[in-house]
Amino acid sequence: MRTDIVKMYKDVHTWTGIISGLFLFIAFYAGAITMFEKQLDQWSSPPVEFSDPPSLEQTQKLVDMTLAARPEARGNYEIHLRPGPQMPARLSWSVPLDGERGRHAKHITYVSSLTEAGELRVSEYQKSGLANFIDILHEQVGLPFDHEIVMPVTGIVALLYAVALISGVIVLVPSLIKDLFALRVGKNMKRMWLDSHNILGLFSLPFHMVMAFTSVIFAFHDEIYDVQDQLLYGGTLENVWRGANVAPLHSPEDTTTLAPSELVKRIREQAPGFEPFHLHYLGAENGRGVVRAEGTDPRNIVPRANGGFAIVDPYSGNLVDTDLLPGHQEGWIVPVTSFFTLHFGSYGGTPVRWGYFILGMAGALLFYTGNLLWIESRRKKERRNSGPVTQCRNTRLMGSLTVGVCLGCVCGISLILAAAKWAPLLMSSPGEWYVWLYYAMFIVAIALSFVLGAAQASIVLLWAAAVLTALVPLSSLTGFLFGATWHYGGNGVVSVDIVACLGAGIFAFMALSVSRRRRTGPRDSIWAKPATSP
Repeated sequence: MRTDIVKMYKDVHTWTGIISGLFLFIAFYAGAITMFEKQLDQWSSPPVEFSDPPSLEQTQKLVDMTLAARPEARGNYEIHLRPGPQMPARLSWSVPLDGERGRHAKHITYVSSLTEAGELRVSEYQKSGLANFIDILHEQVGLPFDHEIVMPVTGIVALLYAVALISGVIVLVPSLIKDLFALRVGKNMKRMWLDSHNILGLFSLPFHMVMAFTSVIFAFHDEIYDVQDQLLYGGTLENVWRGANVAPLHSPEDTTTLAPSELVKRIREQAPGFEPFHLHYLGAENGRGVVRAEGTDPRNIVPRANGGFAIVDPYSGNLVDTDLLPGHQEGWIVPVTSFFTLHFGSYGGTPVRWGYFILGMAGALLFYTGNLLWIESRRKKERRNSGPVTQCRNTRLMGSLTVGVCLGCVCGISLILAAAKWAPLLMSSPGEWYVWLYYAMFIVAIALSFVLGAAQASIVLLWAAAVLTALVPLSSLTGFLFGATWHYGGNGVVSVDIVACLGAGIFAFMALSVSRRRRTGPRDSIWAKPATSP
């Protein structure tokens, strides 16, 4: 390949990576954590004291009493087939605040149960909101603006990400055989970072290609759906998702819905292997409701992170729409579902989720090392042009920005994790406080990086990340020993504390390594202690 072509693609790779890299670090670091969103949600949500939920056979009584007392729940309520610590009630419904709609709108969730005397008890239920906030950080690449404003920016970042991947492969091709398995650790830090960057990028390339292209679709999916709505559905797409315009298969004269236990039985008969865990009752415009049976099937791919669903006629129990039901999809829906499945890692169970977690963390490191390579390349260029190196302002600013954004994200997430067990005791709305805590830590980290410089700030912030991450299992242990907070058993939930312990150790090791490099590294590097310092 001609040298000028390689150089052109190297420039493309460098600048697309620099522009998108810091956004992508936040997306990948937060995204890796959300691979265990359910466990994190359970770990961070305080238990609610309820009487034991009624059996599924007795649930119809609970539904009838709830709808009589709270008619606003009639068009949108859920029956939980697997109540547990995360959702202890059998029946719940949400009321939007200020007429807001959509996933990112604020809601008040209510739950109902029966007392031992058979009386209805209705309570407000507030989840911690921690896992949802981290997921929004991932989706919105860390930007704290309205979802509608941020998503086009996310789409542009994803497009730059795809260009950086393709151009990076082209740049690597001439030296692919020689450098494929090379990891040269020594005094030449640029060479070491380049080897690390190439190994991470090349061996996780399929994963990154899937993430890049599916992220573009997700970022612009509202615009795509708007076009589909007008061209294909005649403005009725929302009803399609809700199942409101699905033709019922029951007799119009039949006005009695099946009991939940019977409905679950008929769903299982028609879809063997599909295990429903929610029955979401939705009102239709014609006054006759439908049920969205949400669940999963470990034998088949699922279209969403938390499973798939079928639209069910609550009067006959017949499946009336199986486009998003695992194992029952046909035609063009199968490849579309596959992209969703690949992005969310919703296949293969726990081993795949751990694999995605590791790949997500490695992806964050890929973008961090990309910025380090740019910074080290500036030092080499300055030496070639003018002898002794005096780091230019752009290099110092990029170094500070890289340290502040990346470690600010790490410290911010560790801070809200450490506060999760205590926030419900100290704050009335912990979900809102997570936002303030994270962005306060994030801004402080960036400010420190510019005030102290990249070298000193990286040491301070890595130690801060180690301490804050160590506080996560410490808060769980304190609550368990003294009864100040709550503690859940189960391997999935305990793994939050175990991973935090490992993370704290890794950050401490990195802080020691960076501190040593600051003392002994080349004097002309922005990572070294200034020569004028005492």
